[in-house]
Amino acid sequence: MTFLERQFGLSAQGTSVRTEVLAGFTTFLTMAYIVIVNPAILGQTGMPIAAVAAATCLAAGFGSILMGLIANYPIALAPGMGLNAYFTFTVVKGMGLPWETALGCVFLSGVAFLILTVAGIRQLIVGAIPRPLFSAVAAGVGLFIAFIGLKEAGIIVANPATTVALGDLTQPTAVLAILGLAVMGGLMVWRVKGAILIGILVAAAAGWALGLAKVVPGESGLAALTATAFKLDVPAALHLNGGAGMAIAEVIFVFLFVDLFDNVGTLVAVTKKAGLVQPDGTIPRLNRILTADSIATIGGSLAGTSTVVSYIESASGVAAGGRTGLTAIVVGLLFLLTLFFAPWVQAIPAAATAPALIIVGSMMIGALADIDWEDPGVAIPAFLTVIAIPLTFSIANGLAFGITAFAVLKLARGQAKPGDWLLFVLAALFVARFIYMGSA
Repeated sequence: MTFLERQFGLSAQGTSVRTEVLAGFTTFLTMAYIVIVNPAILGQTGMPIAAVAAATCLAAGFGSILMGLIANYPIALAPGMGLNAYFTFTVVKGMGLPWETALGCVFLSGVAFLILTVAGIRQLIVGAIPRPLFSAVAAGVGLFIAFIGLKEAGIIVANPATTVALGDLTQPTAVLAILGLAVMGGLMVWRVKGAILIGILVAAAAGWALGLAKVVPGESGLAALTATAFKLDVPAALHLNGGAGMAIAEVIFVFLFVDLFDNVGTLVAVTKKAGLVQPDGTIPRLNRILTADSIATIGGSLAGTSTVVSYIESASGVAAGGRTGLTAIVVGLLFLLTLFFAPWVQAIPAAATAPALIIVGSMMIGALADIDWEDPGVAIPAFLTVIAIPLTFSIANGLAFGITAFAVLKLARGQAKPGDWLLFVLAALFVARFIYMGSA
């Protein structure tokens, strides 16, 4: 028995080293955009862009490898979209906090995550989510990532009259995405292993030929990292030297709250797609998954980036056959390698990775078959979850709608039990969150 077989149990999961490596490459290519996007967003706080690019690669590499080694799941980690925008536009620009203090808040939220995980509270929260909502979240996330893929491809565009509309399918970006979609779909019909990865590479090659990819060389690597590494200001975040007080406590809470539920949604969707959820709906080694996530957020703040989260793009690697932590480790190693070549990651045009999101979304929608649509007490919360995730662009909002509706309908039917106390606590917190968001 080889070391990799002993470490990851490849045979037990029906996979192989080759499949796991292909899955890792697939996941990496679908989420490599974060190396470009995250520095662009955080750079608006005054943080050095080259340093943020290096921190992004380091945090993603460290977090993904940690997930693979500790939890043995094909889930990759990286600085989260949405939370980086909150970091920049709300915390730094809106509240006027220095980016060093904001990083301190990220660090404290990571520590809080770790404490809640060790205490078993995060696991209790996951256990309180009704099982039908697991399927609803998986399907909603499928629609969400497919929507992102269609948008990135230019197949759908914004429209002031109808919100969204069909884009110009004769544009090079749309043509490139449709080409990738056709290649992936055709290969999958013939059960070709690595179909998604092959489709991405074919579309990328066409993109290079059409001149759709641009490379802007610049400073990168460990040398650039020194501008943000260990620059976080924890005393200021703790309000030990004056400052915003309650406002800072609120920032830490938001980082913790949003990260928790975004991660829960991602874990539910990816593990269900991988067939790793137990018949009773539990996720094996959940404590290890959450521990890896918490430590990755702490490490990311030390390197100089916003909250690190589990990436829904991991579903593309799962669709390519990834079933173990080896997939995540491959992703992590690729991010560490990218640390020295970050400016060239954009050579993979977004239109080449967009089809992967569309394909994976189409496969994840099958989770709807597991929902009892004849029971209104289940169907209504499930539908609200499914529809809210893509339309509000937030997994957390979808969970909020679903959990709140589930709790309200339980009360309406007189089916509330003492064991459901945490479900109602979560619903109350979500209602408070909606009220806060409306008054902010």
